[in-house]
Amino acid sequence: MKILVLGSGGREHALAWKIAQSKRVSKVYIAPGNAGTASVGENLAINVADFQAVKDAVLKNQIALVVVGPEQPLVDGIVDFFKNDAELKNVKIIGPDKKGAQLEGSKAFAKQFMEKNGIPTAKCFTVTVENLNDGLRYLETLETPYVLKADGLAAGKGVLILNDLNEAKSELKEMLSGKFGSASAKVVIEQFLKGIEVSMFVLTDGENYVILPEAKDYKRIGDGDTGLNTGGMGAVSPVPFVTPDFVEKVEKRIIKPTIQGLKNEKIDYKGFIFLGLMNCGGNPYVIEYNVRMGDPETEGVMTRIDSDFAELLEKCAEGRLNEAHYQASPDTSVTVMLVSGGYPEAYKKGMKITGLENVCPCCIVAHAGTKLDGNEIVTSGGRVIAVTAHGKNIEEAREKAYHNAKMIVFEGKNYRHDIGLDLINYNA
Repeated sequence: MKILVLGSGGREHALAWKIAQSKRVSKVYIAPGNAGTASVGENLAINVADFQAVKDAVLKNQIALVVVGPEQPLVDGIVDFFKNDAELKNVKIIGPDKKGAQLEGSKAFAKQFMEKNGIPTAKCFTVTVENLNDGLRYLETLETPYVLKADGLAAGKGVLILNDLNEAKSELKEMLSGKFGSASAKVVIEQFLKGIEVSMFVLTDGENYVILPEAKDYKRIGDGDTGLNTGGMGAVSPVPFVTPDFVEKVEKRIIKPTIQGLKNEKIDYKGFIFLGLMNCGGNPYVIEYNVRMGDPETEGVMTRIDSDFAELLEKCAEGRLNEAHYQASPDTSVTVMLVSGGYPEAYKKGMKITGLENVCPCCIVAHAGTKLDGNEIVTSGGRVIAVTAHGKNIEEAREKAYHNAKMIVFEGKNYRHDIGLDLINYNA
């Protein structure tokens, strides 16, 4: 079986790396991929937004299964494109249809879905230019801090958490005026939930599901969760407070009602559901849904899956996920993201990367923002490389990850030094 992974980041490298280990897979293609994915499969110079180009590549290379990495193609309807094309309709694809992708593509849709299906989440109010005054009054009813979320996709930058009421009102007006482009033509004002976050991942065929390893990621650029938000500076899996009791609550209150709600809406959902959760005193609340795997969580999660991941994906696409074997490693993984100097603001590209050959084979190196420049590997993005290590506990995994992160060198390299520290002595 030949498999095509769509995307170019660390998530896609990790997915391709895991898929390539399967005896069921004869070849992995990655489109467009990066310098790292070229080591586990063949990169195809394709824009994932060009569905016709994706189709041509699928047919030319006799692809049996397509795994959609990023959210944008799903929101744009790539699954519907496959289902409605006579030549592609028998090609298996992992991801929800366009309607299902609204769980991530529209914050307002997701909140309405949760309210309709009794899924615990923060109370909210949706604002447009037409009801701005109602939105301003709603802000006055909330306690600080104030949470403003752009309704549409904003590359992970569309959420503001503000402590001052006047600033929140001003930012609401700016968002509605185009601060995040069309993504913030509609804004969801949310109650702030106090607790600790965790990412949980579900693979579902629309009826059956498998709960993949959870992870906690670190969004702020600086140690101690300081500075600007990023796409993610690292992750730890498993998470100490995700106990069997907590998982049982998530299954009963969130996963099962979510899948039943999708069925009620007649949504064709064969893919990942990312649950961004807040643990509030032992009770899970949904902060957000994503319709794909997270990044950098995937880089750690894939290393903890001990079963044949390609089989899981194939059975999922066929609606037979209940027949697949699934097993996770009890080990702890710690992922440290190396980023370009200046990220998440302006940064240079094209910095030569050295030292990759010095990384211990015990670590998994997933490329995120890299490309080949002749025979050299250079930086091509803000988040550059994710280094993941395993251990019997967080301390052991951290020591390996940070030791090997130091081996990789490029001008301006930056990373957080405290990934996982908050969880070592975590006491619920």
